[in-house]
Amino acid sequence: MHGWTSLHGAPAPLGVTWLPEELAYNFALYSKHAERVILLLYGHDVSQPALEVPLDPRQNRTGRVWHCRVGRERVGAARYYAYRVAGPPPQGRYEWHHFDPEKILLDPYAHAVFFPRSFSRAAASTAGPNDGQAPLGVIRAVERTFDWSSDKRPRHESDAIIYEVHVRGFTASPTSGVSPERRGTYAGLVEKIPYLQELGVTVVELMPVFQFDPEEGNYWGYDPLNFFAPHHAYATSASSCLQHCEFKDMVKALHAAGIEVVLDVVFNHTGEGNHLGPTYSFKGIDNSSYYLATGDPRDPYANFSGCGNTLHCSNRYVRKMIVDSLRHWVTEMRIDGFRFDLASIFVRDSSGEINPGAPSILDDLGAHPELADVRLIAEPWDAGGGYLLGQRFPGLTWGQWNDRFRDDVRRFVRGDEGMVGALMQRLYGSDDLFPNTTLEGCHPYQSINYVTSHDGYTLYDLLSFTQKHNWANGHDNRDGPAVSYSSNCGHEGDGHELPADVLALRKRQAKNLACLLLLANGTPMLRAGDEFLQTQGGNDNPYNQDGPTTWLDWSRLELHGDVFRFFKLMIALRKSLPSLCPGRFWREHVRWFSVGSAPDLSQASHSVAFFLDGGPWSCPDLYVMVNAYWRPLTFEVQVGAPGDWRLVVDTSREAPLEICALNEGTPVSDRRLTVGDRAVVVLARGGSAG
Repeated sequence: MHGWTSLHGAPAPLGVTWLPEELAYNFALYSKHAERVILLLYGHDVSQPALEVPLDPRQNRTGRVWHCRVGRERVGAARYYAYRVAGPPPQGRYEWHHFDPEKILLDPYAHAVFFPRSFSRAAASTAGPNDGQAPLGVIRAVERTFDWSSDKRPRHESDAIIYEVHVRGFTASPTSGVSPERRGTYAGLVEKIPYLQELGVTVVELMPVFQFDPEEGNYWGYDPLNFFAPHHAYATSASSCLQHCEFKDMVKALHAAGIEVVLDVVFNHTGEGNHLGPTYSFKGIDNSSYYLATGDPRDPYANFSGCGNTLHCSNRYVRKMIVDSLRHWVTEMRIDGFRFDLASIFVRDSSGEINPGAPSILDDLGAHPELADVRLIAEPWDAGGGYLLGQRFPGLTWGQWNDRFRDDVRRFVRGDEGMVGALMQRLYGSDDLFPNTTLEGCHPYQSINYVTSHDGYTLYDLLSFTQKHNWANGHDNRDGPAVSYSSNCGHEGDGHELPADVLALRKRQAKNLACLLLLANGTPMLRAGDEFLQTQGGNDNPYNQDGPTTWLDWSRLELHGDVFRFFKLMIALRKSLPSLCPGRFWREHVRWFSVGSAPDLSQASHSVAFFLDGGPWSCPDLYVMVNAYWRPLTFEVQVGAPGDWRLVVDTSREAPLEICALNEGTPVSDRRLTVGDRAVVVLARGGSAG
């Protein structure tokens, strides 16, 4: 006896599901406004469906989900699937439909995407058929069981060091030393795990790995085509099953090395762009459900993302899709956390207004135990003016990219006036943004501290350019950060004519920035390549550059080995000092000074010092002196006797004397210490050195 679902399919789960007990596939697609849906199955000939299954709304629709059950014998040799969807014309702002019954449409829940050789973005960008030129879902995306039996997920707290990396750019260059066939792939990243371990990284944050349009030209991957499939071009194999296995191999290998894996995810817009962009999936399936509309026929898509459209995150089915995607990456791919791009869009309501009190994804995540213990990080702003950094962001337990830390530390190190108070606030953990009071239970580790990220100059370029140099490969990427707070250290750009004293100053300033980042309370994040002074030639927005501009040049690791060594030892120092990130603010355990006994907060001041008591955490005490002035300053150590302290960091010294391990520090015999111009000095005493 056949039940209803055996005959007509089930509305859950969405996507395609193999049912071994019935030897059949269930297909389910959400579309609130569709009037006609046809399932298309394809074999080797992707220009003609091998099977078309029209869905009867009286039998194959439950609520807003269209569904059907197709037996294995009917599927036959078909490997791919898609839909045609018909519906009404646009009917106002909140029903701005974009149905085209001739378009081939990708299932939003496809777990792998196939691009035919004749794939065409142009064909999807005009009305009418695009048979044989559209991306298709893979029916059996994964055909083998992956062995996770020995996998153990790491979890880092005070020793968390986040490392932002682009899968392709990390190893694409021949200088990477990675096997040629693995360069720019998940497998290539695995080959570099010993390097990550040597550096001391504990959390790898991968720039977007969701499937994106190979013809769109967005090298960074911030224009997703699909939220469930790993990007095909980062795999060594064209097989969708092996793509998944290679991704899982990478995650498992990183876990075995004690490294968490965090994905940078984009749920605020898609690669379909505005009304001139392609119709691959969401637009043609249910445009008004998936996207925010303006009501203006000339420019119908709200654009709070800066990329042409904005996902309708207040729609409950869109929220469900996002949560289902996150659960998929956590349960199937064993991901440890997510960094959410332009996360303030999550709290925009159907009118596009910021409304933190409205139902949002942030509320939905708490209902799923699989997501209860993952690392959640927000970029708490968007391109439409929504800026919710700190306690304003409704995700009360989330980490947040702290651009105030970035800007204040850059400005202080550059030598701007009036920045001492701001620097103290950032080193302390940004309690002005993340207050810990009887009403607000924030913690300093929620502040994701960074000086550079993918978005903007590299660390070296920050110290080498005051003007953007964004012409490359025929592109002029004028868009970029509104303020970079850069300095060229007396010489614009790089090259053979670079004076030796300028390079020395750049290295010292790079070490100063690394010092302040790794000494601050909060969770530090590094941009891949900064540890050996990677350059993009002054390009601060190379989102569409897939080449030497964005690929890490590993020859610079040897060229600037002293900087790498400094980063490595500073990371080791931080990890051995839980007092730097104890999970709470330093409060009574820190004392602030300047060159003398009291901090100097005057406009002309460029120096600060602090003492951090390590006793409560059974680690050495620290005395840190920071001089951003262009002349040496004499500091008087305010705590302890001179013989108590040993010098472990002095960025004014030449390598390798500028840093050493905690237990190798040089004894300090004088209470008065001269700190060189633009330098950081760190003293340690007592406690356990590691």
